[in-house]
Amino acid sequence: MEGGAQRLDKLRAWLDTRIGLKDLEKLARKKEVPVHRHTVWYYLGGMTLFLFMVQVSTGILLLLYYRPSAEEAFESVQFLMAEVQFGWLIRSVHAWASNLMIFTLFVHLFSVLFLKAYRPPREVTWFSGVALMGLAMGFGFTGYLLPWNELAYFATKVGTEITGAVPVMGPFLGRLLRGGDDVTGATLTRFYGIHVAILPLAATALVGLHLYLVQRHGMSVPLDVERSGGAGRRMPFVPNFMLRDLVGWLAALAVLAALAAFFPAELGKKADPFLSAPAGIKPEWYFMFMFQSLKYLPAHILGIEGEIVGIVGFGLGGLFLLLVPFLDRRTARGEPSRLFTWIGIAIIAYMLLFTYLGYTASATK
Repeated sequence: MEGGAQRLDKLRAWLDTRIGLKDLEKLARKKEVPVHRHTVWYYLGGMTLFLFMVQVSTGILLLLYYRPSAEEAFESVQFLMAEVQFGWLIRSVHAWASNLMIFTLFVHLFSVLFLKAYRPPREVTWFSGVALMGLAMGFGFTGYLLPWNELAYFATKVGTEITGAVPVMGPFLGRLLRGGDDVTGATLTRFYGIHVAILPLAATALVGLHLYLVQRHGMSVPLDVERSGGAGRRMPFVPNFMLRDLVGWLAALAVLAALAAFFPAELGKKADPFLSAPAGIKPEWYFMFMFQSLKYLPAHILGIEGEIVGIVGFGLGGLFLLLVPFLDRRTARGEPSRLFTWIGIAIIAYMLLFTYLGYTASATK
């Protein structure tokens, strides 16, 4: 035992000389987490990061077998699920982790909105968080096509048609994504490149920026807690908060494993561009509220195509969300701001209602 401790001390000294281990330990021990009645919401950021790491690790394993071409993509996924030991489990964990990651991102984003954690000097932290939300949805959109099955093919066709309807830049973006006028093998190759190279690169940079800013500014204390003087208690991040984080990660891993085992990802039929789209085709749940909203719009609004009005509306909605730190001037001055709380509640209610309608309304409406 004594010899083992000496070897460990030597290893620590070796690492400290080369990478400044003591400085890193000092930095970690310096970080503290405010303790108050809203502290539970602080765990969502770490939970999202954990699910992102699951996505990266399972995605790398899937890359070992996946072949990104229209002729081989479906068969390679089929081989992975049927012939590779635990291949079906890895793919199912990857699929479920993406859904859970986007769900926790939504909850994290709105909890930050309600707790007014975008107050100065955390505006850039908010911007990077909203951008990460957009990237996560981009991961979902591009990854959906990769199995090259019937549902993914036609859902991508609808999704890229909507992108093509964006005013001014739409036709260019549509052709850029598709690699031509239609969804083909070129689209699959482009989506693969975006999914495994461009988006991970951007996400890694943004996650790094986001974590650096959280480290620099510390965790925000809600305005009402701060005004009532209840922000005095704090706990060390290492090891107290980190151990609680780990418990949450283990719970998320258990949920993920159960979902993957009992509800494994399906593959369906191979895409056939010469067949007509199946009835009632729907996007992933996180796009459903937008998809259903566009279906309810009339053909023309004030002489403009209804779909274009809807797309511009969602674009402006996203811009509004991004600029909340600049629009909510009362919060910036440290004053209570109920207006933006109610706006957040209205956005959630809208998303829930139209998502519900998307899954329950008749496919012909």
